[in-house]
Amino acid sequence: MNRQERIAYLYRALAERIFIIDGAMGTMIQRQGLGEADFRGQRFARHGHELRGDNDILVLTRPEVVRAIHGAYLAAGADVIETNSFNSTRIAQADYGLGAIVYELNVAAAQLARQAADAWSAKTPAQPRLVAGAIGPTNKTLSLSPRVTDPGFRAVTFDEMREGFAEQVRGLVDGGCDLLLAETVIDTLSLKSCLLAIEEVFAEKKLHLPVMVSATIADKSGRILSGQTLEAFYVSIAHARPLSVGLNCGGGATQVRPYLAELANLAEGYVSAYPNAGLPNTMGGYDESPELTARLLREMAEAGLVNIVAAAAAPRPTTSAPSPRRSPESRRARCRGREAPLSAWPGSTV
Repeated sequence: MNRQERIAYLYRALAERIFIIDGAMGTMIQRQGLGEADFRGQRFARHGHELRGDNDILVLTRPEVVRAIHGAYLAAGADVIETNSFNSTRIAQADYGLGAIVYELNVAAAQLARQAADAWSAKTPAQPRLVAGAIGPTNKTLSLSPRVTDPGFRAVTFDEMREGFAEQVRGLVDGGCDLLLAETVIDTLSLKSCLLAIEEVFAEKKLHLPVMVSATIADKSGRILSGQTLEAFYVSIAHARPLSVGLNCGGGATQVRPYLAELANLAEGYVSAYPNAGLPNTMGGYDESPELTARLLREMAEAGLVNIVAAAAAPRPTTSAPSPRRSPESRRARCRGREAPLSAWPGSTV
């Protein structure tokens, strides 16, 4: 399949069953026990900044590690795998002194995921595998000041944020992504800059890929970090007509369920959920078992709340549940009232 055919398949399949996204990349990388030398490789051996923790650079220095993680999620039944590009913007990479190579990072991340997805598509032709370009929120916000004594101060401008996202999107598109995923949204204004950047790149390249949006609830108030309620958040970005809107990270499936129910009542498109495997423990790990997360996600699917599921921070890939091999009835569940025809969505004629 080419990209047009894969996207057409995505719209058809979403109208019929639950889609499975891969799970966490960061926690899977942490399990590898990598050191500074792994992040540097030969190319960055003399780089002037510490690179350990910059997971995105591994697409260049340890691509086999990233490829293996993609393969594990695909073997577990993922329909969509995300690129290892969560922090691949000039803004986020500035902390590591690598802002100049962000386009290369995104192309490499997309190509790695594309190769893995295509290999599995060949093995399972009835279940083509897709690649979503992962776009994180960066380490700066447009709505909040990092200076307690100067609430009007901003560490970055809207145009700088937009330009940074546009550079990332170009790399993800050129590397072969089928759709884009703006995830872990903590600030709606920052997301708006991202959505504008996406539209500008689409116009520049004369194409239109599906766009998914996923926010993070900051606490039990049900608001994102910049203070918006879910309803305000959704109204603010509904004009972009995303393929799906949803929630990721935050608490576990139990904690996010009421917020997902609220979002499902608001959203005109599909709804996604990929919560953490519970809340982090004192060691920064996650204790919720794959079986428990699978059961909770299955309950949400059967309640008609979600169309797309995964687990954002998890002990192992099987937490991306329900998997096709273990829960076929959950994959056939449909989110009531969201069986939109292919022609109803932007990007359906790519």
